[in-house]
Amino acid sequence: MPFSAQPPAGGERCALSASLDNARHLSSLLRAVHFQDHATCLATASGLRVTVEDAKCIQANAFIQAEIFQEFSVQEESVMFRISLSVLLDCLTIFGTSSLPGTSTALRMCYRGYGYPLMLFLEEGGVVTVCKINTQEPDELLDFDFCSTKVVNKIILQSEGLREAFAELDMTSEVLQITMSPDKPYFRLSTFGNAGSAHLDYPRDSDLMEAFHCNQTQTNRYKVSLLKPSTKALALSCKVSIRTDAQGFLSLQYMIRNEDGQICFVEYYCCPDENITEAELIMKDPKRGGGGDEEKHLKLHFYEMLC
Repeated sequence: MPFSAQPPAGGERCALSASLDNARHLSSLLRAVHFQDHATCLATASGLRVTVEDAKCIQANAFIQAEIFQEFSVQEESVMFRISLSVLLDCLTIFGTSSLPGTSTALRMCYRGYGYPLMLFLEEGGVVTVCKINTQEPDELLDFDFCSTKVVNKIILQSEGLREAFAELDMTSEVLQITMSPDKPYFRLSTFGNAGSAHLDYPRDSDLMEAFHCNQTQTNRYKVSLLKPSTKALALSCKVSIRTDAQGFLSLQYMIRNEDGQICFVEYYCCPDENITEAELIMKDPKRGGGGDEEKHLKLHFYEMLC
């Protein structure tokens, strides 16, 4: 029997049990949201969501569909707990961050329920390591209420286009200004750094633009310090969906394809910078117009960026 398919020792019933033939698929995705020490994990029959927040201004979610795992079982409607993400990553990479050709680290997870630790059984080259990670009461998470019906503007870009933008723009700027419009400049990224203002425009018919759905002109600013953690997910992704709602809240959805060709998603939510006044924005863009129970049901959310 393969290691990943073996039942946990003692035959205890697990509220959550899962196995992967290659633990690196999970660790690489979790590193993309690792900008705080702790994370909240939510498991449903559809898969696993790992959420990280900072200062109630930014939230990152890593979504791992149940189909990614060789085995994935949740005995309750949902299972939720808080855990040290730093410790979890250390355990997942206990055999190293890269494997020899033809080898991988097999993983089995077991969580018995409230008050119990998360058990990890890792095997590589016949060597088995067992890790117990203490869990905590989950914190109440921010609800950005970012359902598709409230999206005002949405574009889908090939990720290389956004990676090039971040490399070219002046990141000494405190803010990144994003303009989305049905008319020119369509999609514009602006910074205001030590070297002055810089603008990067994307026409709607650009080869990098896979979808363009803008209903009204919006210009919003976001703190660069809040957006920087999302570059970890950007580096792994092949596509990115950029969405805004009427209040200027930003959603960045990254589609990530692992080395086996399986697709997972990482999403970042970010609040607009409220220190920027409406008058300042109008000066920068005279054409600017006015802005006009997903926690336990993840399946639709997994594929939303492709719609």
